[in-house]
Amino acid sequence: MTTAGADDPHGSCAKDPAPLPVPVGRNHWHMEASAADPDGLVGVGADLDVSTLVGAYNSGIFPWPHQGVPLPWFSPDPRAVLTLSRFRVSRSLQRTLRRCGWTTTVDLATAEVIGACADRAEGTWITPELREAYLELAALGWVHSVEVWEAEALVGGCYGVQIGGILTAESMFHRRPDASKVALLDLLQRFTEAGGAFVDAQIMTEHLRSLGAVGIPREDFIEALAAEARNPCRLPREPRAVSRLAAG
Repeated sequence: MTTAGADDPHGSCAKDPAPLPVPVGRNHWHMEASAADPDGLVGVGADLDVSTLVGAYNSGIFPWPHQGVPLPWFSPDPRAVLTLSRFRVSRSLQRTLRRCGWTTTVDLATAEVIGACADRAEGTWITPELREAYLELAALGWVHSVEVWEAEALVGGCYGVQIGGILTAESMFHRRPDASKVALLDLLQRFTEAGGAFVDAQIMTEHLRSLGAVGIPREDFIEALAAEARNPCRLPREPRAVSRLAAG
């Protein structure tokens, strides 16, 4: 577990909200979401420089590596989005929230969270190059992670790329039942509290739909990105008890 001080195992630096991101250079690759094909594919190639990634996410585009082909970039239509008010807490998740005794933090163990998301027996789209790129973005304040702790053990988490008032959730993991859902719910609660509009879940799945995700047209998503790009939304990072997320 990453620590910031012997007397504060969850990090004294976490008492401050996440900093605003460091500006990066202009994206030198031409990417337009409107050029996407029916599968959402915008194009292939480019690089994983921080300016490329920030420019792409600002345009509603994200990389999704596929084995054996040059790096593909996608902008699906519709776009799956999550809001705190629509998030569905099942009875089993409600029991977990009340009884688990876990704690959450933000940006305390980003490398470990991304590493856990990439470490899957069934394989992963998070290549070593993309992993390093996200860590570089995290160092500049563009990527944030939520960690779920059982005492000193990291049992779940998620991470994503934030563009103002919209955060694109990239991946999550769990080492205990429901821990990834807890991470996502915690992210939604903190992000909403900070003034964020919604969390972008990218491509709709039945699992996301069961959690309350809805699909919005890509055009509406791009408009929301433009409107929220300058939102000075700063995630609260202090440790919080998961039990607070239990309704009623």
